[in-house]
Amino acid sequence: MHDRTRCGRPGNAIAALLVTLTVGACGTTVRTPQPGAVPVTPPVVLPDLVPPERMAGLPLATTYTTIPTAPRDPAPADPTSGLVLHPSTTQVVYAHPGGPPVAKLPATQLKSPTWVPVIATQPGWEQVLLPSRPNGSTGWIYVGGGGVQKARSPYRVEVETVTRTLTVHHSGQKMGSWKVAVGAPETPTPTGRTFVLAAVSPTYSGYGSLVLPLGAHSTTLETFDDGPATVAMHGWEDQEIFGRPISHGCIRLPDAALRVMSRVPLGTAVLIS
Repeated sequence: MHDRTRCGRPGNAIAALLVTLTVGACGTTVRTPQPGAVPVTPPVVLPDLVPPERMAGLPLATTYTTIPTAPRDPAPADPTSGLVLHPSTTQVVYAHPGGPPVAKLPATQLKSPTWVPVIATQPGWEQVLLPSRPNGSTGWIYVGGGGVQKARSPYRVEVETVTRTLTVHHSGQKMGSWKVAVGAPETPTPTGRTFVLAAVSPTYSGYGSLVLPLGAHSTTLETFDDGPATVAMHGWEDQEIFGRPISHGCIRLPDAALRVMSRVPLGTAVLIS
C-alpha cells in the first residue's frame, strides 16, 4: 500500500434540453405533452450562510480526516455519469441541499488539484464522493454561488477483486484489461465507488513511475507507512504477483496498465467490485 497520490484535465460538460413542437400541415394543431409528462423543476434550496467561527470548526474533507456525519454513498455499485467537480476555492459540504454543513472541501489534495466525482444532481447542487473516512462518504456542494468548475471524464475504470482484473474504457471503448494484484484476505481491497484522488511520484522505486492514491482507505488498517492507510494504484517490480491477492489493500498494476492509468483525469470514478 502507498499513501500518496495525481492531476486531472477533463473537458467541460454542457447539458442541453431540446423541446420539439409538431405543427400540423393543414392547421395549427400543436402536439403537446400529456398531463404529468412535463418535469417539474424543484426550487433551488439556498444554503444558510456559515459564520466564520462555524466554518473554522468544520473538518477538511481530505484523505487524512474522518467525517462521521457525512452521508453514505446511496448506490456504491453504480457507475457514474463521468461528471467531475473542482472547488477553485474551499467549498462548504452539506449533509443535504440546504441542510447542515458537515465539512469543507479544499481546492487541493496531496499537492494536486481536488477533483471529485458527481453522483447526484439537484438544481443548484451537486452530490459528490469525498476522500475521507468512512469509505463511501458523500456530501452536497452548492454550485449556484460560483467557486467551482465542472468537467466530464471520458474514462470508466473498473476493478474486479475476485478475478483480480483492471479494465479501462474511454468514451465507451475498451482500452484494455490487465491482471492486477489486490488486497490479501486479511487486508482486502475495499469495494464500492471511489475515485482517482491525486498523482504523486513514488518514494520507492518498486512502485513504478507513478502512484495514484484513491478516495478510499483500508478497512482493516488504520495507518500504514506513516499515512492514513489510503488505498492507491501503483506499479510493482515483481511481475509474478499479478493476479494474486497479496497486497495491503492497494491495487498493484503492470507497467502497461499504469501507463494507461497515468492518462486518466483526477476525479474519475473507480468502481471496485
